[in-house]
Amino acid sequence: MTDRHFDELATRFAEKIYGGAKGAIRLAVLQADLAEALPDKPLRVLDVGAGLGHMSLWLAERGHDVTLAEPAGPMLEGARARFAEAGQTATFIQAPWQDLLGQLDQRYDLVVCHAVLEWLAEPASILPVLHQLTAPDGMLSLAFYNKNALVYRNLLKGHFRKLRKAEFAGEKQSLTPQQPLDPEEMATQLAELWQVESQSGIRVFHDYMPHEFQAKAELIDLLEMELAYRRHPAFAGLGRYLHWICRPR
Repeated sequence: MTDRHFDELATRFAEKIYGGAKGAIRLAVLQADLAEALPDKPLRVLDVGAGLGHMSLWLAERGHDVTLAEPAGPMLEGARARFAEAGQTATFIQAPWQDLLGQLDQRYDLVVCHAVLEWLAEPASILPVLHQLTAPDGMLSLAFYNKNALVYRNLLKGHFRKLRKAEFAGEKQSLTPQQPLDPEEMATQLAELWQVESQSGIRVFHDYMPHEFQAKAELIDLLEMELAYRRHPAFAGLGRYLHWICRPR
């Protein structure tokens, strides 16, 4: 298995992820968490696997000095266009995460790594690199595809054969992540280098709603309820993605 990049799927990726309620909820939860956690001063920010730059642009608009690192050329060009349209500036680097330590000569107050690990051949191998890129008093914003939520969704659908075979990876050319992550294993892998300060679920109920209810629901109501329940002890772990804010040890 190799790391998955999105050169040929950039446009489809953007439409599918950010073209509807799923993307809006994802951004709303991430932004709410970061708005609570970040100090009220300009920060040096590195977005690893920045994609089309949605989170980076939000941070730049709040006065932070943002560097975007993205291996896929079309995705990075999409991010450049998004920044230009918004009248914002940033540093853009086309590089996989393995090359960043050789290209960057500073540590960052905030390192963002959203929806990256589940596309990597060896997800845990990026964690020490993220640690080296983070300032001692900085933080890591880590969001990853939740294996537990995938198991629960398959249980609800009665896909018991798939569960017995532990068939969790998406098809090779699909946009379903190739390697969902077990939160308990992730916590163990993080423990040596990171202290997890806050945990939120992203889409803790939306993806489990019957389609007819999804279609009827107003986006403003979905956002309100997802934000209200993102840290509820019974529901946070059901988020399709999990967002953890971590401090270096």
